[in-house]
Parts: sequence; structure tokens; C-alpha cells
Amino acid sequence: MNIVLLSGGSGKRLWPLSNDIRSKQFIKIFKQEDGTYESMVQRVYRQIKEVDREATVTIATSKTQVSAIHNQLGDHVGVSVEPCRRDTFPAIALATAYLVDVMQVDPEESVVVCPVDPYVEKDYFQALKGLSDQADKGEANLVLMGIEPTYPSEKYGYIIPESDEATSYVKTFKEKPTAEVAEEYIKQGALWNGGVFAYKLKYVLEKAHELIDFTDYEDLYEKYETLTKISFDYAVVEKEDKIQVMRFAGQWKDLGTWNTLTEAMEENVVGKGILNEKCSGVHIINEMDVPVLAMGLTDVIISASPEGILVSDKEQSSYIKPYVDGIEQQIMFAEKSWGSYRVMDVEAESMTVKVTLNPGHSMNYHSHKYRDEVWVVIAGTGKTIIDGMVQHVSAGDVLTMSAGCRHTIQAETELKLIEVQLGKEISAQDKQKFELEY
Repeated sequence: MNIVLLSGGSGKRLWPLSNDIRSKQFIKIFKQEDGTYESMVQRVYRQIKEVDREATVTIATSKTQVSAIHNQLGDHVGVSVEPCRRDTFPAIALATAYLVDVMQVDPEESVVVCPVDPYVEKDYFQALKGLSDQADKGEANLVLMGIEPTYPSEKYGYIIPESDEATSYVKTFKEKPTAEVAEEYIKQGALWNGGVFAYKLKYVLEKAHELIDFTDYEDLYEKYETLTKISFDYAVVEKEDKIQVMRFAGQWKDLGTWNTLTEAMEENVVGKGILNEKCSGVHIINEMDVPVLAMGLTDVIISASPEGILVSDKEQSSYIKPYVDGIEQQIMFAEKSWGSYRVMDVEAESMTVKVTLNPGHSMNYHSHKYRDEVWVVIAGTGKTIIDGMVQHVSAGDVLTMSAGCRHTIQAETELKLIEVQLGKEISAQDKQKFELEY
């Protein structure tokens, strides 16, 4: 089975834990049997592999999320990188070309496209396999998953099938309605459109060539910034006559807000948090190393990170986006392919960062034009390369790099250090990368 997971979005509805780099799918809040936590993307990837160990998984995402994907899933997962955001049709066209031209998948094979962040169980992925098998038959150019609605939701578009059979041709599509109109749709046998569908690779390649002038994956990638922003629904789905829908009646939740996300959590407190006995329906998610105490509250979400603190009625938390738009944000935590970093303190001419490198990983060999840096190793072992000179380091070692100095650090074990950046101009853009000389 070939699966493309769409991983996008700025994650503003889950502020302060999410941002442009760390969208909601990377937040680790789902407790596993061993007591550790996994994120949405880790959970979905694990579930796919449990259903089909040989599944080819490709994640379509923006450049800002690639490091977090490799950090959480490893280097073996396929990634189709969007140079910039251009909505779902260009993203799916690029991922399709990636599978055919880069991964050498036969264009006659089918692929299933779905969001990376639904809260589902194994039966959902078994249904995806059925969706792929149905697309293989060639009875329709597109096969959609229609989710049996559990209530008249205003959040989803609706698919109205021609019959009540398990697999049916589609009669029509309806935009997101009011609750009253949704109730009428449901009486007609309408299904939620969860943005899940399957097709033969050659079909979308043909559609892409009709709308975009390109030769292959590399050419499409180079032209990506010039493409018109358009959704897959508008560009393809609504214009296609030969289209089927398969019903799915299993658990399916869109965890797009704090309100819906907390419904899927197995425990009320993640991180340092205390609820007194008068609390009801309260969740604390705390990424800071300070305790949060809640007393006498009902149906409240408390979320704390170095980027801010949210205290909200759960229902009201759905309306957070315009308020977050007005907050000047600095990325205080990010996962990279080599590890992670957390900003601890920001002053006018200094910034202090705690850096964790995974065993066997290293930073890029780089320099800064406008700032000096001081590294204090606080745990683990590794080696630094500073202007070509190699030095083994361990806890207690202090290293100083002046502006213009080329430097990197490579971890042997998990390695933690405090990085102090000093200068009148401290910016993420002040970085030049180099190849190591040996």
C-alpha cells in the first residue's frame, strides 16, 4: 500500500504548544504502554506499519517541518518537500510525481492520501487498504472515504452517495452547512468528507499535466513557487464524474482544537501539574519545569510552554486563532533532525539556549557573522570541530567561538549543552553552512 500523509498547517489553534515549525501533529501527548509519550504523526505512522509493514509512507510537508519529521520518525520515511505553501492540489501533485519519479513506483499503482492528524484506530487503516484495493479495480478515477456522521457537524463538507451500499458512486458534494442543514443531509444518507481518497498515480499525473506545464518531479519542484494556490477538491474532485465513496463507521476524530484534542487524551495532566478534587473536566499540558496548580475549575484547558500560557474554557479555545495572530511570536522550542533546542532566556544582546543532540548526530558545520557563541557541555560526550581542529568534549567543558569561526559539535552519546549567543544582532538568518574539510 502507498500512503501520502498531508502534514501542513501552522498549528495556531493549539497555541502555545504549536507554531509554524512545530504543528499540532508533533506534540507528544499520547501516553504509550511504557509510560513514554508519542505525537499524532508517530501514532499514525506506527498504526500504518502495524496494519501493513510493507506500506510505502510519504509525508507531504513544508520545509519547516522536515527536521521534526526525521527527528520523530527517522531518516527512512519518504518526504515530499513543498518549497512553499500552495494548497492541497500542488502538494498532492508534487507528492505523486515524487512517488513515480524519485521512488520509482509504477504509475499504474494506487495511492491513498489522508491527513496526518486524525485520531483513529487500526480499523481506519484497514479501511484505507480497502480504499486502495477499490482504486486498483479502475471502476472510478477517485475513491473517497465517507465517514458515517455521529452528529450534524458544521465543521465538515458532506458527500451524498447514490445508494446506501458500502461502496457507492457519488451523487453530489455539499459545502460546510449549518447544523440544521447538516441534519437534512444526514437524513439523505450523507457522509462526512474527511479529506481521504485513493487514485491511480497516473490519474493525478495526467490532471497535473493538464493544469501545470512541467516535465517531471524536479521540474515541478523548481516551478512550485509559481503555481496557483488551489485545493485538490476544487481542482480535481468537484470536476470528476467517475467517483466513488466507501463508508467508514469506525472511530474518527479531527483533533484540530484543544477541545477535541483533550477528548482523546488518556490522562488529565501531562507534565508538572496538580488538580484539586474540586476540578472537573480540566486538562493541564505543561512543557515547562515549573508546576501548574488548578483549583475548583470546570471544563478548562491549561497549556504552558516557553512561548506562552493558555488558560481557557474548552469551548472558547476553538476561537483562539485571531488572538494568536496578534501575538508576536518567537520560536522557543524546535525539534531538528539532529536533536532539539529550547530557548531559555533572551536579553537585548544575548540569548541562552539549551541544546540536545541525539547519539551519532551533529549540527551543520557553520559560522555566524554577527555573534560570538559559548558552549558549556552539561551531559554526554562527543567532539567539536572548530576551524578544522578536533577536540573531544564531555560534561564541564567550555568552548568559545568568535564571530566568523566555523564550528560544529558531534554527539557520541546523547549530548546536552548550554549555548550562549552574544552580539548586537542575534538572528536565525545569521548562519552560513560549510562542508567539512575532511
